[in-house]
Amino acid sequence: MSTGEQPTPVVIDCDTGVDDALAVLLAVRSPRLDVRAISCVAGNVGLDDVVANTLKVLDAAGAADIPVARGADRPLLGPPRAARHVHGEDGMADLGLPASGRQPVPASAVELLRRKLVGTDRPITVITLAPLTNIALLLRTYPEVAGRIARILLMGGAASVGNATPSAEFNVWHDPEAAAIVLGSGVPITMYGLDVFYEPVIERPDAERLAASGEPGARLAGQLLLHQIERFGTGNLGDAGAVAAVIDPAGLTTAPHQIRVELAGRYTRGETVVDRRTWPSNPQHDEFTSGQLPPGVVDVAFAVEAKGYRRLYLDTVARG
Repeated sequence: MSTGEQPTPVVIDCDTGVDDALAVLLAVRSPRLDVRAISCVAGNVGLDDVVANTLKVLDAAGAADIPVARGADRPLLGPPRAARHVHGEDGMADLGLPASGRQPVPASAVELLRRKLVGTDRPITVITLAPLTNIALLLRTYPEVAGRIARILLMGGAASVGNATPSAEFNVWHDPEAAAIVLGSGVPITMYGLDVFYEPVIERPDAERLAASGEPGARLAGQLLLHQIERFGTGNLGDAGAVAAVIDPAGLTTAPHQIRVELAGRYTRGETVVDRRTWPSNPQHDEFTSGQLPPGVVDVAFAVEAKGYRRLYLDTVARG
């Protein structure tokens, strides 16, 4: 960051599991970001675990001054569906971290986000690393805040294949109705989806060096990365790549496309249907473009400077 350049104000919405924790560690340690609040939502694990995990991460990072709020404990429709098989029973690789002595703020996630957005001197970037339930509720309850959002950097969706199902990415699949509301809101959105999600990785030697650190935040990052390596064979940065894309947007290659979220398909519910056609559609038979509401236009990420983001992560998190 050049002399005199102000850090980008951001709020983070997360369902803190392993890669959310990696992302939060990067965000709060980057001098190029000003993290003003973190809102929690059920997703990777239940809401109580998400809140507890988020507070633990902030404690380890020495960022206990950042307010944390409880949000939605389930999708707009249907029950919550956790991913403990990926993140461990507690969502944090079952490391047995001590509980935080702090509590979330009394305000709800939606109210905390509203306060931060209307009270800002500059528009805020909203980084979403989770199912979009909180953000959909925010935009529907307080539609006037949309004009205070500089951009939503959305970790979710896919233009190709899914992970929760063959066609749907987990965050969108967990609450497709919320995703449809947000993607169709008209707010500027960059979709950091599965097309780039798996590219930035940390190799074992670097993870081991972090894990051996005497500094709590760096050590936690290393432990979480080693969990990824031991369980999946790769130290995938996951959600942390989305934070890196806010810090260094030049490392991301995007293209604008119309998107709809599939809500009714038996095998495709939660799919982000990205219209990549290079020719005009025929409105007489194309329901994608001829619905009552137009599809949202989103900047979809298709390539990422994986080595650059890896270096950015290591340099920033190890800084302490």
